[in-house]
Amino acid sequence: MIVYFNGEFLPKSEVRVSPDDRGFLFGDGVYEAIRADRGRLFAAELHFRRLARSLRELRIAEPDLAQIRAAITGVLERSALTNCKAAVYIQITRGAAPRRHAFPAGDVPPTVYMTARAFTPPDALLANGAKIILVPDTRWGRCDIKSLNLLPNVLASQQAQEAGAYDAVFVRDGIAIEGSHTSFAAIFDGTLVTHPLTNHILPGVTREVVLDLCRELDIPAREAPIEAATLPNADELMLLGTTTEVMPVVQVDDWAVRDERPGGITQRLQKALRQRMALANS
Repeated sequence: MIVYFNGEFLPKSEVRVSPDDRGFLFGDGVYEAIRADRGRLFAAELHFRRLARSLRELRIAEPDLAQIRAAITGVLERSALTNCKAAVYIQITRGAAPRRHAFPAGDVPPTVYMTARAFTPPDALLANGAKIILVPDTRWGRCDIKSLNLLPNVLASQQAQEAGAYDAVFVRDGIAIEGSHTSFAAIFDGTLVTHPLTNHILPGVTREVVLDLCRELDIPAREAPIEAATLPNADELMLLGTTTEVMPVVQVDDWAVRDERPGGITQRLQKALRQRMALANS
């Protein structure tokens, strides 16, 4: 596998990360995941806009993002991923410096790492629906930053796996917010509802695209808190994400969502998202 590391393309086995890198020591960095199909990126502008915002919020010196974006093609080509679906991962840390909690003094260049892998959409779950579990939200107060600090997400995801679920949805103060690696939405009386953008939620790219699709399809949508206690009253539930797409939720913990089959609005949004992806790749 060929990766991109600090301006160079090289085999992944040859990458050497300093033990003083702040991403390794503190999780002091950000990341982004972008979907590609036959070498073409989907919603790249939205992903790089979010990446730039995450860097600003953490006050990490912004590397040349145009150069990084151009390097994606090089990684895909060198890894023989231009004729299939792929997931591109970009990670940027504050760089390497002697261990000290405060920012390092002087001009420390950020560490940039990028890799790509072949990706197969979860078609069976997209067609039949998935199970989720609800877990308490133990994350920090800046979930709007796509940072490397993901330990609560890791623990929640593991809990979901052990429960035979696709994802865990965080609940904070009685409000269902988002999944450990997905956005979350519900349909109540024909209206799509998803949590508003605050410091407790990541501004999901697929979430943004789906809200735009709702406008195109004349599906009523609003951004509002969703009380976890009201989820059994929902007509449909869904997860949204770069590799998750629009995934119907048919079970929550030990109870079924309606008739335990994907709902009509979810299916319309699935189809519309696939169509938009296809247009982006044409």
